[in-house]
Amino acid sequence: MSDDRPARFEAVYREAYGRITAYAARRCDSPQDAADVVAETFAVAWRRVDELPKGQEAVLWLYGVARNVLANHRRGETLRRARSAGLDAEMADLYAAPADRGVEMSVIAEVFRNLSEDDRELLSLVAWEGLEREEIATMMGLSRNAVRIRLHRARRRFSRALAAAGVPFGMERRMVPAGRSL
Repeated sequence: MSDDRPARFEAVYREAYGRITAYAARRCDSPQDAADVVAETFAVAWRRVDELPKGQEAVLWLYGVARNVLANHRRGETLRRARSAGLDAEMADLYAAPADRGVEMSVIAEVFRNLSEDDRELLSLVAWEGLEREEIATMMGLSRNAVRIRLHRARRRFSRALAAAGVPFGMERRMVPAGRSL
């Protein structure tokens, strides 16, 4: 009996590489960090190739792996930043954004960054990754109804935060790809 694991991995890699790379790139501070997340995601997939689901489920499984790898990456980054707090403060003083920037998109980005990690992740999966609720439910191991409720609440919190920041609601539509809504 032949070992089809390398062929399965290669097929999943070809199918998912672009999507997983885009997922990581939108969530990392640098292309190098994104490349590290993608590499580790596929290393996990290779080590666990026997657990890889069939078909489209494999891509959703990889999103889940990438999400966990990204969480580990962020924890490591948080620890590194905590160790160099003095340098961070000095750099912030040198490169702080001017107070009068007045650019609405930067306000939207700030509001988005201030959402909880779970809210950002749900909204990003819909807006950036183009995933449907059922796909998100599969990826996160939740029921579709749980995703629907969490997504509704995340949207509501985001809308309220935008309103509190004085962002006109017409701006919300411009940051979402055509045909999609947060």
